[in-house]
Amino acid sequence: MAEPLAHPMLPQDEHNERLIANVHPPDWVNPEPADKYHLVVVGAGTAGLVSAAGAAGLGAKVALVERELMGGDCLNVGCVPSKGVIRAARAWKEAATAAEHFGAPAITGEGDFGKAMRRMRRIRADISKVDGVQRFSDLGIDVFIGSGRFVAADAVEVAGHRLRFRRAVIATGARAAAPPIPGLAEVDYLTNETIFSLTEVPQKLAVIGAGPIGCEMAQSFARLGSQVTLIDMAPQVLIREDKDAAAVVQQAMVEDGVHLELGVKVLRVEQRKVEGGDGGAIVHLDRDGEEFEVAADQLLVAVGRAPNTNGLGLEAAGVEYGKRGVQVDDRLCTSNKRIYAAGDIASKYQFTHTADAQARIVLQNALFFGRAKSSALTIPWCTYTSPEIAHVGMYEKDATEQGLEVDTLTIPFDDVDRALLDGEDAGFLRVHLKKGTDQILGATMVAAHAGDMIGELCLAVTHNIGLSKIASVIHPYPTQGEVIKKIADLYRRGSLTPTVKKLFAWWFKIFS
Repeated sequence: MAEPLAHPMLPQDEHNERLIANVHPPDWVNPEPADKYHLVVVGAGTAGLVSAAGAAGLGAKVALVERELMGGDCLNVGCVPSKGVIRAARAWKEAATAAEHFGAPAITGEGDFGKAMRRMRRIRADISKVDGVQRFSDLGIDVFIGSGRFVAADAVEVAGHRLRFRRAVIATGARAAAPPIPGLAEVDYLTNETIFSLTEVPQKLAVIGAGPIGCEMAQSFARLGSQVTLIDMAPQVLIREDKDAAAVVQQAMVEDGVHLELGVKVLRVEQRKVEGGDGGAIVHLDRDGEEFEVAADQLLVAVGRAPNTNGLGLEAAGVEYGKRGVQVDDRLCTSNKRIYAAGDIASKYQFTHTADAQARIVLQNALFFGRAKSSALTIPWCTYTSPEIAHVGMYEKDATEQGLEVDTLTIPFDDVDRALLDGEDAGFLRVHLKKGTDQILGATMVAAHAGDMIGELCLAVTHNIGLSKIASVIHPYPTQGEVIKKIADLYRRGSLTPTVKKLFAWWFKIFS
């Protein structure tokens, strides 16, 4: 029988029962191991699943080991549930403002937070079949549910079985890390791993951390009815983004009711006492020497991640690791040439799509004679606030650090017809070009659907497609994606040199 989960998925309703039946079936019986595997994969998040499925599809004998939930963070406590909550929050906001913006019937009354969360859990359970134990077993993979541990340079033990391998992949991911805040360990607080278990909306929610997770959840819960306070030591939200891009999101969050406490230091946290028992937390803050506090019914901590290296027996395998995870070279090989690592356990880019791309590199390099490099990847990302911020390639500061001069073009979304018609005209598209050329070094888009639209620019950056070629592509009208065509046309108009302009002037003079 499968090892029990370290932490149950709450609430224990029909949807979570169905989820568990797919990704950690209690009655699963581990198979008898083969004499030797071409590939043993430890960890069944995105990197592990892609590695295992890809290798099995090529005909390799594969074992997949997972101690908790197949699908990893993305399915269970990350991408999937968060986007379900974000979509519900957006629907609530649209319903509340439809009368004002579009003359729709006025909506009054409270929403049903519990129903919104049930919908999320139902869809998550539906999706979980794709990442489930049975599907991967049906692919011909030996799936072992239990704690895998390296016991030699070429062997893993799990649930009393020894799995010998020619190659292995470490894909155990990362988890929410607790920052060194005095008193935090004594407080019942939420992380991304527990916030999606809520069945009632907190009246007051404090969020520590104004990075992507903190901002997404702060804005969503404000839209869903919480009084939200977002706390960070940085002077702005999303500190890694351009200041003006983050400012668009920050203003939208304020308009949604999020109270910001930025540029502050968290001194300590204590359990809040209310009549009848504990009731949330009190966060003690300092701004320029002045102390004050924020009281909340729930506290969400969204600061930092820690690699899942504990209990893996990496020393026995001769795999070097540290605070940031398993150490790998550019080909994702560890200090043990038989063992590779991919995903959050070995990457500073902790995104599902990065884990997927790195797993494909591992397949080339571990099973064949590939020389694929992780540094060659062009990795985009998106923060799913309203509006979203999506980015690919270099920021201007990156280009400066590399000694590259840039030309920068910006088109505001209030210059895009469809964005105006949709009432989604906050934001802009900005591209950085190698100076004097149409080569796109990087792009940032702030828009309602930036994550869906950035793909065209990802293609351009990855395959060195310049703005001149994009300008020659017919884009459908009216769409918000037309902004990319507009910025290409802006480049084309600006690329006319004085000499060319004089030639045109001469031509039209004689042509008349």
